[in-house]
Amino acid sequence: MFCTLGEIVGSPASRLEKPLGGIPGKKCGTIILSAEELSNCRDSATMQFCANKLDKKDFFGKSDPFMVFYRSNEDGTFTICHKTEVVKNTLNPVWQPFTIPVRALCNGDYDRTIKVEVYDWDRDGSHDFIGDFTTSYRELARGQSQFNVYEVINTKKKMKKKKYVNSGMVTLLSFSVESEFTFLDYIKGGTQINFTVAIDFTASNGNPSQSTSLHYMNPYQLNAYAMALKAVGEIIQDYDSDKMFPALGFGAKLPPDGRVSHEFPLNGNMENPYCNGIEGILEAYHQSLKTVQLYGPTNFAPIVNHVARYAAAVQDGSQYFVLLIITDGVISDMAQTKEAIVNAAKLPMSIIIVGVGQAEFDAMVELDGDDIRISSRGKLAERDIVQFVPFRDYMDRTGNHVLSMARLAKDVLAEIPDQFISYMKSRGIKPNPAPPPYTPPGHTHHHTQI
Repeated sequence: MFCTLGEIVGSPASRLEKPLGGIPGKKCGTIILSAEELSNCRDSATMQFCANKLDKKDFFGKSDPFMVFYRSNEDGTFTICHKTEVVKNTLNPVWQPFTIPVRALCNGDYDRTIKVEVYDWDRDGSHDFIGDFTTSYRELARGQSQFNVYEVINTKKKMKKKKYVNSGMVTLLSFSVESEFTFLDYIKGGTQINFTVAIDFTASNGNPSQSTSLHYMNPYQLNAYAMALKAVGEIIQDYDSDKMFPALGFGAKLPPDGRVSHEFPLNGNMENPYCNGIEGILEAYHQSLKTVQLYGPTNFAPIVNHVARYAAAVQDGSQYFVLLIITDGVISDMAQTKEAIVNAAKLPMSIIIVGVGQAEFDAMVELDGDDIRISSRGKLAERDIVQFVPFRDYMDRTGNHVLSMARLAKDVLAEIPDQFISYMKSRGIKPNPAPPPYTPPGHTHHHTQI
């Protein structure tokens, strides 16, 4: 049996049942796959420390203390995992609370040593070592108590000075731990992902009857749009439960009257623009190429706003919308599109732009907002919701084959889980509990009454 990881985790309760094959003409039974994510790496700890009577290190004034935290590795080495801020001119600092993933602090091993060093900050970077102490996650997790007061020891000083006691005390003021939810927690809890596809039907793509066109109708092989649609769509559809996708086009003149539309259904049905699976979209795409006339301008905003209207209607975390735009990258309404994206960033939606053809995609890179967060009329987008992928980077020299579907899949979907989580977190939405695990018939668990 073959399947993708996406198929398993995208199935209800992350449980996939499929027939076994491989022996022609023989029924080989079924296999059931369940997935779970390792759980020790989901917690984040928030803690706050203060110190008392630290050694005075500065000739003038007191010390400027900060702390450095290290987790210990299997081989006994230490890796820095957190630095506090510097508190100026005091021997009794109170540091700000900080939050750190538990896996960064101890790799999920609660008894592993955590080493903490205390320094006096110096402008030239030659910070003076005040002393150190060790603890563990298990100790810290006891919270504020007599167990979480630590002597800061400077070993060199201790060896030199007979009367040495310590170089100060560090006290844990508070400790709390929170479980970070993952993308899969929401999918398992029933959040639906809705994919909408939008295809660029503008004249800059070239005449579909000519072989140089990105929309060339070649009876023998898929054109650039169809290839991008199939490649990206097949990845995405695992996560969409009903596999019915609204498919829209923009930038064409429609029959019968030749009016220009920036959001028309590929299947010609305004009431029901849904296509069945990727094959259904491809079919509708080929049909509309025969009926519409490529035109322009290339306006993205209407399509973005179209999906945003749906997303605005369900902001309770039960649904999340992903818009896939396939385009040759020439855009006419940059200002309006930015405005639309800034507004959409407040909603449960993400946008994936796949650029086809050989154009310079500067505008698309700008919309992606990875380097500079996108803004409109002085308003910054509250989260980055656009991911741009130039399709040509994944093609072989002839331009007829995707070199690595896996790499394309990874890059296309790379940012979706984080964008999804950033929406849920900003709205304080927690995942629903997953439905109870499946019990095969005849395997009922008998609970004895006590």
